Amino acid sequence: MIRKAPVSMIMTEHVITLKSKDNLEKAEKLFKQHHIRHLPVVQDNVIIGMLSYSDLLRLSFADVTDDNDSAADVMVYNMFTIGQVMKKKIVCVSPSNTIKEVAEIFAQKEFHALPVVTNNKLVGIITTTDLINYLLEQF
Repeated sequence: MIRKAPVSMIMTEHVITLKSKDNLEKAEKLFKQHHIRHLPVVQDNVIIGMLSYSDLLRLSFADVTDDNDSAADVMVYNMFTIGQVMKKKIVCVSPSNTIKEVAEIFAQKEFHALPVVTNNKLVGIITTTDLINYLLEQF
């Protein structure tokens, strides 16, 4: 294990994002289509928030039905905007932060994903899954 390995070694660089003007239906489709759980919300590639699949589930009936186009979900989704549902106070890390530093943030703050930014621009995302996969490779 590299003692001071930077998070850039294991982060996802090609990040799927949302814009605040997008709707929650689009978010749900992206979560399901790409099998992801976190979507950074950006404006001109600057991160302004984070939407998690858990945030969406709190609003929908997706966890109790298998219906992909539930009319109830669409109705609920139309009542809220991305900006209303996303987390606005987010913690970001830089590509040079160490994997250990990121692991400490995950442990202390109970986050499952952190945007990776350089000069306020989104350059990647690091998730607990990325961290676990890295640790598994070490054994």
